[in-house]
Amino acid sequence: MSEAIDFDAAAARVARAYQTADVIQQRERVAEVLDLQPGESILDIGSGPGLLLEELAQHVGPQGRACGIDLADGMVEMGRRRCAELPQVTVEVADASTLPFDDTSFDAACSTQVYEYVEDMPKALDDLARVIKPGGRVAILDTDYDSLVMEFDDRALHQRVLSAWDEHFVHADLPRKLSPLLRSAGFVVRNVEAIPIVNTEYADEHFSWHLTTFMASFAAGRAGVRAAEANTWRDELERLADAGRYFFSINRYLVVADKP
Repeated sequence: MSEAIDFDAAAARVARAYQTADVIQQRERVAEVLDLQPGESILDIGSGPGLLLEELAQHVGPQGRACGIDLADGMVEMGRRRCAELPQVTVEVADASTLPFDDTSFDAACSTQVYEYVEDMPKALDDLARVIKPGGRVAILDTDYDSLVMEFDDRALHQRVLSAWDEHFVHADLPRKLSPLLRSAGFVVRNVEAIPIVNTEYADEHFSWHLTTFMASFAAGRAGVRAAEANTWRDELERLADAGRYFFSINRYLVVADKP
């Protein structure tokens, strides 16, 4: 069971992380595989600050429909502000497990880094299948945290911080389970691909700077990691960077499926 994450408090912080080159490339790939056409309808589950939703709305155009949902009021407000000039966009507070839409409402749907927090994945994917039209498609992007590779001298402290970080989500290994889960919900899996993030510099223009900052903050006070130790962990990353030894790599996996 994951610990609760205050996404409202994190909204401003993660907005910058979502605008790093690593994540921009990821959004471009999601839009590419969805291949949205003018006039279609798209649902973005966990739309966050609205960056992907804004792009998808432009693909479907003013005659289309782009809906975003998020659990956090702060994220919803950011998404609404970002898409305020796009009449085809609506953003509302809703749960990924209980979608507030009629059956067969959407031509396509996407979800990025959301289902790792969802306890009952069969229920959530059954509801996703319910709102997708026959012939529609979905694109789900999530991280397998076993793919995380980092250089670190104090390996014992590093492992303790990672153990604390495990409390952040319900499914740290969701991508490897997604294909059978989607098939059970009635989808046909079309493609699975890895989208790696590799950073060898430690600066705020790279995704790993933001992720490790959040990891240190989250780990403090959990799994026996004291706040001072969490700070020491992050300080070591800066020392490694100064020595030209910083290395971070993690894989996200994009699963594309169709509803017959």
